[in-house]
Amino acid sequence: MKQNHWMLRLVQIAALLFVLFAAFMIFIYSPFYSTLVVKTLNTLVPVEVNQVAAKSQQMAAFSDQDSLDLEPGSDLWIARQAYLKLMEQEIQSENSQNLTLIQARYKALQALILEEQTQKKLASEQELPQVPLLVSNAASEAIVEDPSESVKALLNLDSHENQALMEQYLAFLSTHKIAETESELVDEEIFKDIALIQQQNIPKIPASSKPYAIVVLGGGLTLDDNGKDIVVNDYTRLRLETTLAVVQQYQLPIVLSGVEAPYMQRWLNKYDVDAKLLEDRSMNTCENSRFSSLLLQKKGGAPTVILITDRYHMPRTRRLFALNGIETIPVEAPMPTQLTAWRPSEQNYDHSRRANYEMLATIRDVLIGSSACREVP
Repeated sequence: MKQNHWMLRLVQIAALLFVLFAAFMIFIYSPFYSTLVVKTLNTLVPVEVNQVAAKSQQMAAFSDQDSLDLEPGSDLWIARQAYLKLMEQEIQSENSQNLTLIQARYKALQALILEEQTQKKLASEQELPQVPLLVSNAASEAIVEDPSESVKALLNLDSHENQALMEQYLAFLSTHKIAETESELVDEEIFKDIALIQQQNIPKIPASSKPYAIVVLGGGLTLDDNGKDIVVNDYTRLRLETTLAVVQQYQLPIVLSGVEAPYMQRWLNKYDVDAKLLEDRSMNTCENSRFSSLLLQKKGGAPTVILITDRYHMPRTRRLFALNGIETIPVEAPMPTQLTAWRPSEQNYDHSRRANYEMLATIRDVLIGSSACREVP
């Protein structure tokens, strides 16, 4: 009897587990599971902007026009920060006669840095010892997995290495001897630099009050019906269709992010929408946020952007952009399939599967950080 009782209990437990599993599977195929997951993610996933990383976007002068692009954290980038700092000091002290001299020294400093970089490249190709002309920026070579730490390392001028290099460049710009004929030449760029410095000193509208750009994340590529041409898949197409609607309301520069960017640009061009800014190096969501934030910083800074992706991808993506110092206004693009009203269906399972992927990816990002995420493009 005892043996029969034990076997009966085992059968009851197995039956209960089977019923629970069957109920869970029905729940997954219902429209309620994916909705519950996305609501939970939107509630629990933090999207507070990292204030240290946000400093990289503080200029808030974003433009999609061609401008001087310098890699954040590079020697040339730090040299420009030193140049603008010294120019601002001279403007505030009303020593306008020194501005052309500082600009001439800045051009000489740029030439030295470029010469150093050329020598390093030749030395690495020929495997010869490198003799730097100027102190190298070791901080820009550090690998940091956390996006906020990465941006912090790249853009933190208060770090020991960056501060030392900054002081060296300030000394060069203050004391380097320039021929009198060179110091008297007026380059039109100086007027742009002066205007930029004056613009920086104008109080900015709070970042949360307006967007500066529209960022559209790629969702994948596929083959055209002819089996030869590569085109955007349904996920990407729906995000681009959402972009067309957003552009009608907000006349803002468009940033296309992901290796899909050239194909996304081609799709938008068919509808007379010109997306000039392509971030076409990123291979995953972490790189989408990191490389896009660097592009935005290079183009003048964008504290707030409109972010377009699907509802399941949105919470994780907003968190990663926040870690890179950018506040996002979410605009959800539809999924290729629609949820049914209440009954279980294959379409609902497509949503549940997408929700599960993003839920697990978010847990991974929060607990151990994003994997396979390069620091710079």
